[in-house]
Amino acid sequence: MLSINLTPFPTLYTERLILRRTTMADVGEIFFLRSDPRVLQYINRHPCQSEEEAATFIRLLEGNIDSNEGVPWAISLKDSSKLIGSIGIWRFTKEHYRAEIGYVMDPEYQGQGLMQEALQAAVDYGFGTLGLHSIEANTDPENIASQRVLERTGFVREGHVRENHFFEGRFYDTVIYSMLAPAKNGQ
Repeated sequence: MLSINLTPFPTLYTERLILRRTTMADVGEIFFLRSDPRVLQYINRHPCQSEEEAATFIRLLEGNIDSNEGVPWAISLKDSSKLIGSIGIWRFTKEHYRAEIGYVMDPEYQGQGLMQEALQAAVDYGFGTLGLHSIEANTDPENIASQRVLERTGFVREGHVRENHFFEGRFYDTVIYSMLAPAKNGQ
């Protein structure tokens, strides 16, 4: 069975990005990402109402790290500590070596290939370090930009699940993508 140990917390580096631990210094950016209507357009979640609510969310992320239940990274450009997005691996199904990945990005930084760069680093960590066999991503069927990022990174569209998510009196569909770990030793 899969065993997860996030101590010490993994910091990842790409050509342009640092994927690092979220801290209370990021509370303003977390509040923005969890309250901006453009970011939430395809996410069925109530907007964050205050920086204190954002701080509570950061404490939740800390708890997930401490209990080895999730790897939530803050995404920053290499030349700045400002959080411009987040990406995380969670919902581990340890007996099946599977987890889910999700991400959000400040609209100011979208369309520059940054999320694909962060996604590739997180996927590489999931397969190479955590030992996952498969990673899934769930997205809104209308979120074409997210689907393109997933497909460019090598995720395969597995299916379209109808009305499987209920939010504010309405049912929503989900498109499911997944990626399998690269074969090892010709397997």
